Amino acid sequence: MNEDIGPVLRRVYGRRRGKPLNAARQQLMDRLLPRLLLPVEEGDANLDPRMWFGPGVRQVWFEIGFGKGEHLAWQAQNHPDVGIIGCEPYETGVAGLLSEVSARNLQNVRIWTDDAALLLAALRPGSISRAFLLFPDPWPKARHHKRRFVSPDRLDILSRALADGAEFRAATDHEDYGEWILRHMADRDDFEWLAERPGDWRGRTTDWPQTRYEAKALARGAKPLYLRYRRGARGAGPAGGD
Repeated sequence: MNEDIGPVLRRVYGRRRGKPLNAARQQLMDRLLPRLLLPVEEGDANLDPRMWFGPGVRQVWFEIGFGKGEHLAWQAQNHPDVGIIGCEPYETGVAGLLSEVSARNLQNVRIWTDDAALLLAALRPGSISRAFLLFPDPWPKARHHKRRFVSPDRLDILSRALADGAEFRAATDHEDYGEWILRHMADRDDFEWLAERPGDWRGRTTDWPQTRYEAKALARGAKPLYLRYRRGARGAGPAGGD
């Protein structure tokens, strides 16, 4: 994996706005979002994400597409010494996370409303200790597969930002996208799949809360994949190797 990733093209697909927000959520967007929105610009590089959090933050985690924010908020509440960056371009989802932040008085959350790859590329290599990609849009039509986050170039960008030994968690209830993730990750030598038995990819760990999207998928009989990978040490050869 070449860590010289070069310029990153902005790619945000799908809707950015849905139905108009109610007054309370619009107030959160107006009042709270500016305080949490990251001041990153195209061309920034080698940024230490810890600078956006308080002095007690020991690690920074990163969620790509946080939906309504319930998973991110749970992680932030249960890991107050971890700063968590959430990326989500959809306004309704951002408002949902802001509601969680306000209700739980979370101080360790920051938000990015543009392409996650742009932010990852702006960060210092090895500065993210855990990353999440949970139930992303599967873009099921073949002509839309290029829109999937899991792709060689984007995994290069993610891998560059992850620390040695960092964990990458991915989940999907879409069979084709699950196979897609497994295939693309198997092609890499910088990630080690942590599964040792079938139960490891058929269920969540205790520190992995359920999302509302996942609950709906389970209710209709879907069987999600829960995948965990470890970022290998730089310069140590293939992940998991000698």
